Amino acid sequence: MTTDADAAPLTDAPATLAADDPQHRPVVTLLPGRQKRVSSGHPWIYSNEIAMDAAAKALPPGSLVTLAAAEGKPIGVATFNPHPLVSARILDRDAARPIDRRFFAKRLRRALSLRERLYAEPYYRLVHAEADALPGLVVDRYGDVLAVQLNTAGMDRLGETVLDALEEVLHPRAVVLRNEGTGRAMEKLPVETRVARGTLDGEAVEIVENGARFRVDLLGGQKTGWFFDQRENRAFMAHLAKGLRVLDLYSFAGGFAVEAAVAGAAEVVAIDRSEPALAQAEASAALNGVEGRCRFVRGEIFAELEKLHQAKERFDMVIADPPAFIKSKKDVAAGLQGYRKMTRLAAQAVAPGGFLFVASCSHNAELDAFAEAVRRGLADAGRSARILRTAGAAPDHPVHPALPESAYLKAQVLALD
Repeated sequence: MTTDADAAPLTDAPATLAADDPQHRPVVTLLPGRQKRVSSGHPWIYSNEIAMDAAAKALPPGSLVTLAAAEGKPIGVATFNPHPLVSARILDRDAARPIDRRFFAKRLRRALSLRERLYAEPYYRLVHAEADALPGLVVDRYGDVLAVQLNTAGMDRLGETVLDALEEVLHPRAVVLRNEGTGRAMEKLPVETRVARGTLDGEAVEIVENGARFRVDLLGGQKTGWFFDQRENRAFMAHLAKGLRVLDLYSFAGGFAVEAAVAGAAEVVAIDRSEPALAQAEASAALNGVEGRCRFVRGEIFAELEKLHQAKERFDMVIADPPAFIKSKKDVAAGLQGYRKMTRLAAQAVAPGGFLFVASCSHNAELDAFAEAVRRGLADAGRSARILRTAGAAPDHPVHPALPESAYLKAQVLALD
């Protein structure tokens, strides 16, 4: 990990890219009959839809191109990488649009306006890639500090322009690059975590969520440091938690656990395999004055649940928010079995009349398949239940209408008999 704001450029491309000139961009052409899907609003173009001639293959990964139909009619401006399956990503339907700081600043202001209407405090996902018409870009806001992911070669090449636009719109104290996602691996981009702009005093910043305070490690935590996507789900479970004994599985930095305690849970036991994450959760519990009602345990979840079952321990509420069990389509069957087993073990730990929250952040697990895995897990545990709520990610994680696979998060709240 580096923390030098003057570190190497974001990619092996030149540090200063030539200004975008729409009239002189390379043109990438679709094969005959392959423009219908993208013309109807889909933001992706697959490699097998493109006339991948020698000129296209020779373009540097991440190049800005004019995308054209087979007969030559411009479709829009896109970033282009000839190597992955998703080869082009639409930035604008106007092929004459210059992609510069002004372009990004306008898109950022539009995203900011929406988030400021959704949330009173400046802690949220500011940019959610394609859904905010900025494919490959994720920006999480932690007050005056931003965490940025440049997940495609195109956005990586435009990285300095993106950072300039963020400074223009938000004037952040610091910008941290968290370029570690699986998307970068598919685009053959290096992994990096560093402070790209400004200074970060220490390694943690403080946020407020649903009335609770948390310390977030932007340099060492998972993803961008915090999972804003579960905000509304945490609020819902905290509302139910008053006076209850709560078990929080895959606790990470303690979002569900601490918010339940702040809402008045009688006791919270939080389990995770990561010692740094548990230390962060424990610090946040102390920050909110609820450390006396929280206990943080390091362990493997399935093994700990088996121990609790053998000891006949029961909780009024069990929360299971695991990392993705399904990393790719080939893992779907095994992953769904994992969710079924998780539900069985978690349900066994729920007292009669208690609540169970189960979630999946695997975008390859469709909602119906996940719900069926949960149903089978309940049946395996011999428990009957009522579904109280089916939910997805918080509204600062919008879904592109033509990209249903971007609705990755799904969750169920159940009352068990």
